[in-house]
Amino acid sequence: MSPINTADLHRIFDKLDRNGDGVVSIEELMWLLQTIGVQTSRDELELLVGKNGLLDPIDFLLFHDIVIKGKNVDQRKLRQEDDIEGKFLEKDLAKAFEVFDLNGDGFISNDELKNALCKLGLLDEKCGKDCKNMIEVYDTNSDGKLDFEEFKDMMLLSDS
Repeated sequence: MSPINTADLHRIFDKLDRNGDGVVSIEELMWLLQTIGVQTSRDELELLVGKNGLLDPIDFLLFHDIVIKGKNVDQRKLRQEDDIEGKFLEKDLAKAFEVFDLNGDGFISNDELKNALCKLGLLDEKCGKDCKNMIEVYDTNSDGKLDFEEFKDMMLLSDS
């Protein structure tokens, strides 16, 4: 999977800033999480974002580095050390998997990944070849699609 670069993050920021005010609010972050099937409370997000509940472009980049990338954190080790948190993570990943598995067959194909990312506003339609590359990196059995375990590895072990 290609790492998300700064230009990608700026594009994502612009898509998340739905009202165009130059900041991403808690509500806009909650919209994204709900769109991908992850349930969280406003209080949890406020702990991550801060008391004012707003991320400017620089704060968003830092938020990505700290929260999304899990900088300097071994996600597998955290999951093993905290079984309760691991169960929640597994449920969230299962919900996210369902968002991408559009036909419900238990696999994510190149077309399903491309369609889901386009619907979320995170990928241009012309960037479909990147989806094939993302799948190839984590497709351990070389069947051209991701099952749940491969998807989990992609989400937990990617450098993006």
